[in-house]
Amino acid sequence: MRPRTYFIGSEIYRNSRYANRHPLAIPRVSTVIDLARALHWLPDGVYLDSPVATPEELTRFHDPDYVDAVQRAEREQKADPELRERYNIGRLENPVFGEIFRRPATAAGASMLAAEMIAAGEADRIYTPAGGTHHGQPDRASGFCYFNDPVLCILSLKDRGVRRIAYVDLDAHHCDGVEDATWDDPGVLTVSTHEHGRWPHDAAQPQRQSESVLNIGLPRGTGDAEFRLLFERLALPRLKSFSAEVLILQCGADALADDPLSKLSLSNRALWRAVRQLDRLGLPMIVLGGGGYNPWSVARCWTGVWGAIAGFARPNRLPQGAEEVLRALSWKRAAGRNPPQHWFTTLADAEPEPHIRPEVLALLERLDDAAVA
Repeated sequence: MRPRTYFIGSEIYRNSRYANRHPLAIPRVSTVIDLARALHWLPDGVYLDSPVATPEELTRFHDPDYVDAVQRAEREQKADPELRERYNIGRLENPVFGEIFRRPATAAGASMLAAEMIAAGEADRIYTPAGGTHHGQPDRASGFCYFNDPVLCILSLKDRGVRRIAYVDLDAHHCDGVEDATWDDPGVLTVSTHEHGRWPHDAAQPQRQSESVLNIGLPRGTGDAEFRLLFERLALPRLKSFSAEVLILQCGADALADDPLSKLSLSNRALWRAVRQLDRLGLPMIVLGGGGYNPWSVARCWTGVWGAIAGFARPNRLPQGAEEVLRALSWKRAAGRNPPQHWFTTLADAEPEPHIRPEVLALLERLDDAAVA
């Protein structure tokens, strides 16, 4: 175990579920915890129980009236027309459920604790897979996100004297909430790789670029070799030149080929490689979760992320206890009726054949030219 590397989790995710038909009505963080423990990758000394962010802490970014509205929705277990219209609560994407306040407040509390520990020099790497809710807006829920824990993490770091922060987002969906919140801050570099044309706004307007923002809109079907080319030629040089003091990585698993909510074609190996490359920058790092809507691909990917930053060797085949964790999962979508065996027996996806399409080379040239200009 690499020293000063911590995992922040909570048992709230074991029994808390979004509405039954919601894409997040699947176990994710609890499965990562169970799988990591089955692999003997999560000794007691590195596991921290997440605090629940207080309403006062949440208002560092979110409007007090909005925080009150989320608390009211949890108390009353319903959303009246005012909540639906004003705060986007109680709609299909952001339903009312049992822990509508406590669950996202716990994720926010973990990210803020990570910021506190990193700023105080108490840790080098912190993993909080419940984090990464990057669509949350100051005054409304958006895209399954009630509170924006990455922004709260950034603000917590800045409150503690960290002046230059790099935020890297590998989710299939663009990090609109984080970009909007930090757009005018030259001390925050935002780098986002995401599927071009996918919600929230990538198809509706040109991708914003600036000295502090790099958006890489990946073409549909982007595979490992294409992602690696763009990441190494565009993202890594920008990060190295920025001279950040702390790196925050959002590692959404919905860019994987097995995920139902994107049309990207990455293996989990592509994300693990990016994590290792970022780790080699030598910065204190906070790693968050994010999207991911296939319970097997999320569990395998995020457990592998923890192994990568904590220095564990990945087994070629999972031991029996870890396999039992994965075989206990179920999924109501068609792909869950007859899962492939490797979803149970391995962490790593098969590495696809390298292939780079002309449109990816054109994107690289266009963004390279924009950087030079």
